[in-house]
Amino acid sequence: MCRFVCGNDGSINVRPPAVCPTIVMGQGRNPGLCHTPFVAQHELRINCRLHEIGTGDLAGAAETHGTCGALAQVELKQISKSFGATDVLHEISLSVPDREFTVLVGPSGCGKSTLLRIVAGLESASAGEILFDGRAVNELSPGQRNVAMVFQNYALYPHLSVASNIGFGLRRSKLSRTQKRAAILDVARLLEIEPLLSRRPSALSGGQRQRVAMGRAIIRDPDVFLFDEPLSNLDARLRMQMRAEIRALHRKLPTTTLYVTHDQIEAMTMADRVVVMNAGRIEQIGTPSEIYNSPRTKFVAGFIGMPSMNMIDARLEDGALAVGASRLALSSNWHAALAGHKDRNLVLGLRPEHLRLRTDSTGLPAVVDLVEPTGSETLIYLHHDALHLCARAAPETDLRTGAQVYLDLHLDRAVLFDAQSGLALPRPEPTFATSGELA
Repeated sequence: MCRFVCGNDGSINVRPPAVCPTIVMGQGRNPGLCHTPFVAQHELRINCRLHEIGTGDLAGAAETHGTCGALAQVELKQISKSFGATDVLHEISLSVPDREFTVLVGPSGCGKSTLLRIVAGLESASAGEILFDGRAVNELSPGQRNVAMVFQNYALYPHLSVASNIGFGLRRSKLSRTQKRAAILDVARLLEIEPLLSRRPSALSGGQRQRVAMGRAIIRDPDVFLFDEPLSNLDARLRMQMRAEIRALHRKLPTTTLYVTHDQIEAMTMADRVVVMNAGRIEQIGTPSEIYNSPRTKFVAGFIGMPSMNMIDARLEDGALAVGASRLALSSNWHAALAGHKDRNLVLGLRPEHLRLRTDSTGLPAVVDLVEPTGSETLIYLHHDALHLCARAAPETDLRTGAQVYLDLHLDRAVLFDAQSGLALPRPEPTFATSGELA
């Protein structure tokens, strides 16, 4: 059935399923069924008066399909999961607004795929509640939840053609053969795989197989798309291409999406919001920029970013940070933020781009261990006493292993963590002044 959203101009936005409309309006609380092929626009605007929909019909449609304007909000409340005596998820709470592209990212074994399978209905939660548009779906089967999942291994039927794989979900529908063919063709055009419809999966590249898997999900017009590490089997160049294609597809068909990956680059480049998980718990939720620039925990700071954030053991002494035998001066705005942390062990976090090479002999002395030119930049690995660091430099930087250099630490961009809890300390507003010289 179509899902109705009230427009401010007295019209209705009808978000059709994959095989849609001429719309045959039902009576009372039954909003009607759709009987024509999929449309790429994904939404039809229908004037209330033109189709003689009364107030009662509209109220019924809204009651049946959720609050107007919120088509597929996913909410997880205190979700826990145990396999025997092993707890893999610990009271996960998360709200995904309608049409948002949310990425779950974390190391292997953190519980992100298990959480996705619970949302899909392929696993049951040991505790907690799953809500779609405010309605509990814990007891519903995957088919009743109206979700579509794209798997890492594509899960295509090898004996069926591309067209048959895409249209497999329509086999139990009441559509005519002509209507099914039209729907398949529309999806193939959307994904630019129309010339491949007669091929078998064995005759396709990895990227083409992934498009077919996405087409099979799209044709169902689900309330929620679920992606479980769909690009893991592709090479680096193809992953980059498919990242762009999936985001472009989401702009064309803005459906609520949960995407699981262990690849931080996928998370940072694709997500509206990133959910960082570790050991069955959510460490932080935020935009890619928030996650990168303002990590809330030491784990997030070390996991997000390539190369990862430099972690430097330090101690606050007399308004300066003691790092080994060196002391780093802090600007005055840091003093108020760290007033309660005197003589405590801290961890100083600095991104590689916030360590700058100096041309003079002031700054933190270090010795070059390795130089990695990447074309667009040069990564320089160094050590200061027993402390190992990484700095980003311009691509034309010419250094050799063993060279003596000096580092300017941009402490206005630093994140300080409590050494015991691993939590980030309050940070003052950044200043344009460069600090970090030796005290």
